[in-house]
Amino acid sequence: MAMDSAHVVPAPGHLTEEEKDFDIESSPSHSKYDTEKYDSKHGMHDLENATTVEEGQTAGEKKFKALSWPKLTICLIVEAIALGSLSVPSAFAAVGMVAGVLLSVGLGLIAIYTSYVVGQVKLRHPGVAHYADAVKLIWGKPGYELTGVMFCLLLILLVGSHTLTGTIAWIRIVDNNALCALIWGIISAILLFVLALPPSFAEFAILGYIDFASIILAIGVTIIATGVEAHKSPGGLNGVNWTWGPPPDMTLPKAFLSVTNIIFAYSFAVCQFSFMDEMHTPKDYVKSIWALGLAEIFIYTITGGLIYAFVGADVSSPALLSAGHTVSRIAFGIALPVIFISGSINSTVVGRYIIGRAFPKSPIRYTNTKKGWIVWVALIAIITLIGFVIAEAIPFFNALLGLISSLFI
Repeated sequence: MAMDSAHVVPAPGHLTEEEKDFDIESSPSHSKYDTEKYDSKHGMHDLENATTVEEGQTAGEKKFKALSWPKLTICLIVEAIALGSLSVPSAFAAVGMVAGVLLSVGLGLIAIYTSYVVGQVKLRHPGVAHYADAVKLIWGKPGYELTGVMFCLLLILLVGSHTLTGTIAWIRIVDNNALCALIWGIISAILLFVLALPPSFAEFAILGYIDFASIILAIGVTIIATGVEAHKSPGGLNGVNWTWGPPPDMTLPKAFLSVTNIIFAYSFAVCQFSFMDEMHTPKDYVKSIWALGLAEIFIYTITGGLIYAFVGADVSSPALLSAGHTVSRIAFGIALPVIFISGSINSTVVGRYIIGRAFPKSPIRYTNTKKGWIVWVALIAIITLIGFVIAEAIPFFNALLGLISSLFI
């Protein structure tokens, strides 16, 4: 039966000539609707009209176009407000209170602006699904491949850092020296693997509410506990060893590490392309970055300043260790969800990137078939295993965060 050509739905994977130049077929969730709305004359995306998922898309494509701006905010919170917040107080201790506050606020504003620019690039080039695609717009194929490798390494290292934090948490909570730390590392890796199995960010966002509540409660318990201990100590708060300016023992390596740790805390933009690629209304992203950015600045500045003022120069990293033996066990117990949920989203992001590159035109990339699920589960298992090995090789929290920030952020 003949059909009017105006109503023919483009075949899955159809690309415009301009998008082919950018190898946009690597996007596992690229929308044909966005492609058809691309203005070839001006090179600009029709922002007013290309904002919803086309009704004719397959079920697999629709699955990866279900992210709203509130869910984007949650995904960004899961990615951002986690390990970074636990290292901020020690960064304040390394550079002093004034410099710490200035770094926290200043870098936060830079992060918001950076995230805004990232979003604008995504709107103008809708086929950009991951960070490597954006770099290809500037550096071509060599930059695309190099950034793709760095993108994968960054996220896998983040999985390793969460494996390490999980190991530290379990050791502190259980408080049994008879058990080998390797056991807790394996348990942490298994939890990260299980939580990373949901393949779409809209599905993953459900866990984000638990994640956010977990980190806020853990930070709150730590601030209260350290404040009570400071009041009980000889001399009260006046006896705490903290300084407004740089401490006498500050060195360039210490200061540099503290700056990189704060930068790490604001590194949410690296996954923003991946998250926005699943939005059904991409132009709403601005609401998300302002909500997240202001929340981060407030949480990091308050957390860093108060815990440093209550504990002083000897503040530990992660900061939960500074709450005293018993309270830190409670705080780590509360923080377990954020440790593993925030860690697992990195596996999901890098998994989506790899499966999109490996199967650009195959239904496997939608993980809605038996074969697709087998590939997805195997991929997440490999990513988690590599992260586990990294955690065992670099068992130092601040050093690992500093390495990640220096190399890739």
